Amino acid sequence: MRKCFMILSVLFVLSSCKTAFKVIDPVDKTIYSSVEIDTLFQDNISIRSIVVDGNKIWYSANKSRFGYYDLQSSKKIESKIVKDSLQLEFRSAAQTAKNIFVMPVSNPALLFQVSKKDLKTTLVYEERHEKVFYDSMQFWNNKEGIAMGDPVSNCLSVIVTRDGGASWNKLDCDQLPKVSNGEAAFAASNTNIVVKGNNTWIVTGGVKARVLFSSDKGISWQSYDTPIVQGKSMTGIFTADFYDAKQGFIAGGDYEILNQNQGNKAVSVNGGKSWSLIADNSGFGYTSCIQYVPKSGGKSLVSVGASGIYYSYDSGLTWKQFSTDASLYTIRFIDNQTAVAAGKDKMIRIKFKKKTLNN
Repeated sequence: MRKCFMILSVLFVLSSCKTAFKVIDPVDKTIYSSVEIDTLFQDNISIRSIVVDGNKIWYSANKSRFGYYDLQSSKKIESKIVKDSLQLEFRSAAQTAKNIFVMPVSNPALLFQVSKKDLKTTLVYEERHEKVFYDSMQFWNNKEGIAMGDPVSNCLSVIVTRDGGASWNKLDCDQLPKVSNGEAAFAASNTNIVVKGNNTWIVTGGVKARVLFSSDKGISWQSYDTPIVQGKSMTGIFTADFYDAKQGFIAGGDYEILNQNQGNKAVSVNGGKSWSLIADNSGFGYTSCIQYVPKSGGKSLVSVGASGIYYSYDSGLTWKQFSTDASLYTIRFIDNQTAVAAGKDKMIRIKFKKKTLNN
């Protein structure tokens, strides 16, 4: 009996170890080994925000321009918003089922609704202040959306719509966490805001690098400190993404020291309440955009920025460089093997090549 009990115990331990190993293994036991890149279009343009809408990739750009690239017809359709003599630099974009919304940085803040049907534009929000600078915009659903910007007083600028974007209202500072002097945000890739369900995360930079969190679509807010490099005007969090309500990743660094890869990446497993630095002194330096790979169980991420295109299949512990192209500012996935990225003078499509891991 004693011998049989010992054998059963060993089998139970081996079985338990095997189960534990499967939990931390990549969901589909695959990694990407390389990428294939094709250029969708080139132009004298700067694109920091793209939105995937079926076969159409909408973009907002500098020189008052916006438009979309049709993946099916391989054609680019572009338009320009004329507002007085202003040269608008659009750095944020978001969508509902019927409309695209674009917003430039700097004073005056002008939020435009663009009809997907005929590209007709309507000014739906305007704000004038010498400090105004809006960085990012997202929608929770077809009725409710949010945009955020730098502080003009003692809190971040946050505006919200509850009627599909037809009107926007600015939150009072007594509804938001107070900011430190020199704390703001960066309009790097339209990823200062992340929304998942009713949850919303906003990231900051400068003298403080924090995460602001709302569980009720912007009605109430909490703030959490992070270990990301901070303290100077061009340091902090430049980009964020959440795979689900718990798993999140923030990145950025020091824009004045582009190759510094210490203190610029952190991960959360509790919805942003706490953050741990990861891959210190390895992987990419300053980055402008981080995105989770769809259907990866939160294991796979891709980054674009000054270090090129980097990929991780183990939740950010290790990184592999797929390209040295430093001209890309933003990236979005179409599916778990295809992404579109854009930046200085171009938009590209990236196809990730899979390599199956052995059991």
